[in-house]
Amino acid sequence: MAGRASRLPRAEAPPRSDARQGAERPSGFGPRPLKGKPHRHKLPADARPFASPPPPEDRPRSERPKVERAAAERQKADRPRTKRPFTEQPFTERPRIERPRTERPAPEAEADPRGKGRDRRGLGDTRVPRQIEAPPPPREPRPSQAAIQRDAPPPNTLWLHGIHAVAAAMANPRRRLKRLFLTVDAEAALTAQLPQPWRITPERVERNRFQTFLNEDAVHQGAALLTEPLAPIPLEEALAASPGPVLLLDQVTDPRNVGAILRSAAAFGAACVVMQDRNAAPETGALARAASGALELVPIAREVNLSRAIVALQKAGFWVLGLAGDGKRTLAEAVPRDRRTALVLGAEDSGMRRLQRETCDELVRLPIAPGVESLNVAAAAAVALYEIIRVPPEPQPEREPQEGPA
Repeated sequence: MAGRASRLPRAEAPPRSDARQGAERPSGFGPRPLKGKPHRHKLPADARPFASPPPPEDRPRSERPKVERAAAERQKADRPRTKRPFTEQPFTERPRIERPRTERPAPEAEADPRGKGRDRRGLGDTRVPRQIEAPPPPREPRPSQAAIQRDAPPPNTLWLHGIHAVAAAMANPRRRLKRLFLTVDAEAALTAQLPQPWRITPERVERNRFQTFLNEDAVHQGAALLTEPLAPIPLEEALAASPGPVLLLDQVTDPRNVGAILRSAAAFGAACVVMQDRNAAPETGALARAASGALELVPIAREVNLSRAIVALQKAGFWVLGLAGDGKRTLAEAVPRDRRTALVLGAEDSGMRRLQRETCDELVRLPIAPGVESLNVAAAAAVALYEIIRVPPEPQPEREPQEGPA
């Protein structure tokens, strides 16, 4: 065809040798016949394509089959080992050399032009005594569930804990005692405050026994008393027994605050503390522990309606003051001298309620700094009681009995 190069005939490939074709190749040895184009790598002239493989003994270890290597290692492991004979020698302790301990003398102080003593290096005595920390006490095992159920207080009973609370409860004849747990040290401390014989026989226990019926953070001092709660006293009976002021708590629910108020009331000679039946702190071990024995000294009157108790006090001749931050006069200015005083304290967060505020004769305040919003109810009760007893009432003249018609 014109314009196109004529196709030349393809040269025939040279015939393959017997070594490449494998015509005389033994079964299982030698290279396999190549397909397609011939391999570009040629065998050297002295190569023996059909030579038999070397025996296993002459091959290197890395070229041996895996089974042969495992057999050789197994055979090596089965060889008998020669052990070194053991000869027992007597143990001889090395003599201990006692060397005398010599303390390094402190460097002598030289005169300092500024008037301070220095050593030769000018650094002072830089030796710091080594402080060895005491190891932590061993952790006591937790009581079992059977022990907790065994020491659980029965209904209408409670556990009082603390040396002062237990001693005051045992000295109170109105208390009904059930069980008394004491450690060795607590029994000696209780005997010093309240000499024996006691109305109840104590039980000697260990300190881990108190974990069965008290909280982990309870400070029991090794003494606990199972008793019944005190019966409330009528308000009229408490007023006749003491001439001191009266405290009324309007929904104060924290037992520690109530215990601190009872302690202040006992210190300043209050006649009684009036609380509600509901929404008030019940008698508990924490309350008695905070009161530190004052629970047995100050009578507690429980009233259903606190506003009615205020009206009853007003009819008995009391001047009822409500402690509030918005009072017009201070407590020291409003305390009367011609009659007895009753003080109403509100709750920790909300203060007095509306009905109690309206029933009081006057609302008074404590003179505190402007930056402080209010005081804790227990602290306010202590300050107010001090202000009340600081102004004693004037003695009232005795009235002569009127003679009737003959």
